[in-house]
Amino acid sequence: MILVVPIGDVPEDIVAGVSTFVNSYYSRLGLPVKVGDPLPVEVFESAFNPARGQFLGRAFLPVLAELGVGARAVLGITGLDLYEEGLNFIFGLAHPGLGAAVVSIFRLRPEFYGEPPNDELLLERTVKEAMHELGHVFGLGHCPRRDCVMHFSNSIVDTDLKGPLYCPACETQLMRNLGVMR
Repeated sequence: MILVVPIGDVPEDIVAGVSTFVNSYYSRLGLPVKVGDPLPVEVFESAFNPARGQFLGRAFLPVLAELGVGARAVLGITGLDLYEEGLNFIFGLAHPGLGAAVVSIFRLRPEFYGEPPNDELLLERTVKEAMHELGHVFGLGHCPRRDCVMHFSNSIVDTDLKGPLYCPACETQLMRNLGVMR
């Protein structure tokens, strides 16, 4: 099972849309999706860096992993702005050993870039980042193919250019990693 956990104020349609897409892909591999209870932002107060106005992404992963007892992976979705040391921001982060990942919609929102709100585009971007981070949870690295969901997103342009699915090579590796025979 893959557990999806909203963190703070995340639109229900985003959680539902991501869960539906991830379930449509992973349930055929024996990993159905379940949506868990939301976590309050206050759980992550210690991860807030006031100098940056952002939250340290890695602080979310152990908390999510603890929630995932019995799950193969836990995916947190938050509206908080995340960063990692040495990076200005991150769209998401994963830790295969913990079986946990987190995705931030903060910089996936079109209005962050001065564009009008677009719920469809926000969902598309969030799905891509969720699939990307789950790929990392299941042992995939970054892919050189720009259309593969495992391609590294250095900016929102990279996210918009790639697709929501794994390329054939990454999918084959994913199947191997999950022990699924095709």
